[in-house]
Amino acid sequence: MSVHLSPDEIRSALSAAMSRMYREEVPAYGTLMELVATVNAETLAADAHLKERLEETESLARISEERHGAIRLGLPQELATMRRVFAVMGMFPVGYYDLSTAGVPVHSTAFRPVGAEALSRNPFRVFTSLLRLDLIADEALREEARAILEQRQIFTAGAIELTEKAEREGGLSAADAERFVTEVLETFRWHDRASVSADLYHRLHDAHRLIADVVSFKGPHINHLTPRTLDIDAVQARMPDYGIAPKAVVEGPPTRKCPILLRQTSFKALEEAVSFQSADGDWQTGSHTARFGEIEQRGIALTPKGRALYDALLTESRKLVRPSADGSNARAYEAALAEAFASFPDDWASIRAAGLGYFTYALTIKGRAHQGITGGDLESWIAEGLVCFDPIVYEDFLPVSAAGIFQSNLGDGAQQDFVASPNQQRFEADLGARVLNEFDHYAAIEAGSIAACRQALAMRIAAE
Repeated sequence: MSVHLSPDEIRSALSAAMSRMYREEVPAYGTLMELVATVNAETLAADAHLKERLEETESLARISEERHGAIRLGLPQELATMRRVFAVMGMFPVGYYDLSTAGVPVHSTAFRPVGAEALSRNPFRVFTSLLRLDLIADEALREEARAILEQRQIFTAGAIELTEKAEREGGLSAADAERFVTEVLETFRWHDRASVSADLYHRLHDAHRLIADVVSFKGPHINHLTPRTLDIDAVQARMPDYGIAPKAVVEGPPTRKCPILLRQTSFKALEEAVSFQSADGDWQTGSHTARFGEIEQRGIALTPKGRALYDALLTESRKLVRPSADGSNARAYEAALAEAFASFPDDWASIRAAGLGYFTYALTIKGRAHQGITGGDLESWIAEGLVCFDPIVYEDFLPVSAAGIFQSNLGDGAQQDFVASPNQQRFEADLGARVLNEFDHYAAIEAGSIAACRQALAMRIAAE
């Protein structure tokens, strides 16, 4: 009987393979990775405390590696099969994101590892969007798009076969896993020949640029990969020095001493040569803009109370100044954002005391030595120096930020008005599963760490 490779190892192999492929397809992305690695090294050299905390809570070796990618699917059956493929790699749907409210005709989830152990081994996730064909106002164009999508098969026969084998046998051997990664990688590969005519492409493009990107090609090419930086403002400022044009503003919360949730920026999408087939069978050259490089800086996961405060402050800042597509008011927007978020606590103790964020708890050196404490609760253990706390890293996404990234890379003026129509029930029916609630997930990690502290202290008490 063959030994199965762990889902974490298969996920790591796919992440590495996607990175190699994307660097070959988009050379500017390799340059971006070099910049991120440089900034991270400089940040760690200048902040010994940060380096020490990361050594204790995360793998420093993986800080600059890709933390997520993004794809866009066209049909419910593509989404359902993608869920099964990702499950082989220990990646499950977490969260529901409706981007129609921000002028993008998709709704989405993030396929990612769940649980502290899996995340520590490899946190790679894929933000996966499903096109909302129902939001295409032109009924004839909507049905034409549907017919085009129904003609394609985005998974190889080998990928389907090995997914079914993993489901049937509970996993894959090392040899099968290697072949699985090779087969699955084909789904995400770039195709420079469109599967629609130039005329249909332009009609789809006029309806929305993202619709043209989803419908016009053989498969859901990766539209970006994203390394994690420890100083996103430094990366944003230095991109032009590396010959990279950044988007106008960093999405998400403002610069803070104690980062919260997620900040994102990117270099602008590349205009790439593609070919369209004419009625007589000849291929004619055109262009398409979709793929880019993104950078993220992750902070603490917020509780429902903290997230409600974040959403309220973001709304407040955008009432003062809404970021323009061309970046002409970038400084004014950043100032408004900083002003609005002045009321959000900016030290870990205050964030924890206010119940705004999630933390993990662990015994200190004093706690591990045990000083004869025979009772008490979490707060008393912290006060007596027996237990310390660290912020739980936010592993998910923000709809407004995701839409902002999409829009900036679809071109100026890409935002269009759609009727805001969140439909998680429909999305989950298409997915074939419920999405996990991110708040429940973080609360479980926090509760587990408290229980582990309680158990460790009780064991020491019992041993005395």
